Amino acid sequence: MLDAALKLDPRDNVVVALTELQPGTAVQPGGAALCAAAQTIPPKQKMVLTDLKPGDLIFMYGMVVGEAVEAIPSGGLLTTRNIRHRTGDYSAERHPSAAVLPDASSWSARTFMGFHRADGQVGTRNYWIVLPLVFCENRNVEQMREALEEELGYGRANSRYRQHVRDLIRAQSNGRAVAEPSGQPHSERIFPNLDGVRFLTHQLGCGGTRQDARALCGLLAGYIHHPNVAGATVLSLGCQNAQIGILMEELRARDPKLRKPALIFEQQKSGHESTLIEQAVDATFAALSEANRAERAPAPLSALTIGLQCGGSDGFSGISANPAVGHVSDLLAGLGGKTMLSEFPELHGVEQDLIDRCVSDELAQRFASLMQTYAARARAVQSDFAFNPSPGNIRDGLITDAIKSAGAARKGGISPVSDVIDYPEYVRAPGLTLQCTPGNDVESVTAQVGAGCSLVLFTTGLGTPTGNPIAPVVKISTNSSLAARMGDIIDFDAGSVVTGEMTIAACAEKLLEFSIDVASGARRTKAEERGQVDFIPWKRGVSL
Repeated sequence: MLDAALKLDPRDNVVVALTELQPGTAVQPGGAALCAAAQTIPPKQKMVLTDLKPGDLIFMYGMVVGEAVEAIPSGGLLTTRNIRHRTGDYSAERHPSAAVLPDASSWSARTFMGFHRADGQVGTRNYWIVLPLVFCENRNVEQMREALEEELGYGRANSRYRQHVRDLIRAQSNGRAVAEPSGQPHSERIFPNLDGVRFLTHQLGCGGTRQDARALCGLLAGYIHHPNVAGATVLSLGCQNAQIGILMEELRARDPKLRKPALIFEQQKSGHESTLIEQAVDATFAALSEANRAERAPAPLSALTIGLQCGGSDGFSGISANPAVGHVSDLLAGLGGKTMLSEFPELHGVEQDLIDRCVSDELAQRFASLMQTYAARARAVQSDFAFNPSPGNIRDGLITDAIKSAGAARKGGISPVSDVIDYPEYVRAPGLTLQCTPGNDVESVTAQVGAGCSLVLFTTGLGTPTGNPIAPVVKISTNSSLAARMGDIIDFDAGSVVTGEMTIAACAEKLLEFSIDVASGARRTKAEERGQVDFIPWKRGVSL
């Protein structure tokens, strides 16, 4: 077992309680001086190691994460009443230092079974997508879903709920037989090599700024260009801000040769709605036969692009799941793969560390500029990054945004930052990329996948069901009690790091093996099994 409390860095003046500390319980984390709890310290919460007076800085992970607003005795509990959010200063000037990266050589010959695309990308899934350029077409997308999904054998995720309702109706009818639907879906897939047809709807495309329309087209182009997508059917009304021409420009920016089929239908040119839908269904059905020809083949791990994400975080996130994911990121970077760290409001306070890791002054300046612009936008509407932690975060130990950020950033490991991209740009460079997105789970995952992530590693301490229409999202619990309580959404339990049963490195290697199985299609995530396909484009603005 680990000590009852954990000191994360020699410079820290607080510790994290791993179990409940009763008043008088003495701890000596990492061989530090003995400190006795002055009050009950719940698990995941923070206990100070020395007397603090108002204005004293709080250090965790070796960085400033708060400031005392009243006297706190040694052994006292940190709360939202006695400390406030505070971070250290940063500048765009780099101060590089060498980091000892994990040895990835034992993984160099490993492969996953993926779908090889004409542009050189390799997918972990094989989907066809149907999407609207504007919200006016959502109804038509839904009609295509009704026409295609069940009949092609992809509508099985929620079938048990339909049967449950039938059982309720039967009981309400005093046992009288209830008529079954006249048209029964096929029980097997018509196109076995196609993982599904995904129907993406949204509330954007018109009525906003021209920048909103351009950003939406960029995101949708990223989904069409994505390695997990064989092709797309696009429905347009015709008069909206998000024009077909803008979408094509964004597609060419990602693939000048336009090697991915995109079937585009415009309602105002088609005339009757029925004409539009019949034409779209006919063309899509024909295209699915071609998409079904794709088969999995071995690919090196360097062909993976993995999103690093967290949601519903707790006080153990920065101790177990996040550093394990960070170790996976470092291994993949060492193999020439790509990883992506996003959620800029949750990198507030660790800016200097990430700036120091940037491989060039230009990248460092770009990251600093994006952070400052985002923060200024929030201040302009009387908000702030400090408002990011949710009530659940605070209840479970993340009582300032800086504490949350310091733990969240550990998903990015210690590798150099090889690129910095804005939303909705597409991933470019091998290694770790920083991507500007909100902290909102679904908006951020939507953006990561739109930037090319073919798999997402998603850590959670409280439990969140987030999934994605085209990329598998692996849910990693920070503690074993969550994995036991919400086993229907958790794929991988990193709680053994908290109990001391497994090291971060060992947990990471186990997680990488799990991820290879998911990438190869040998294992489906819980979100996939449940049909959790969340998709929320970011309307560029203040979303914390």
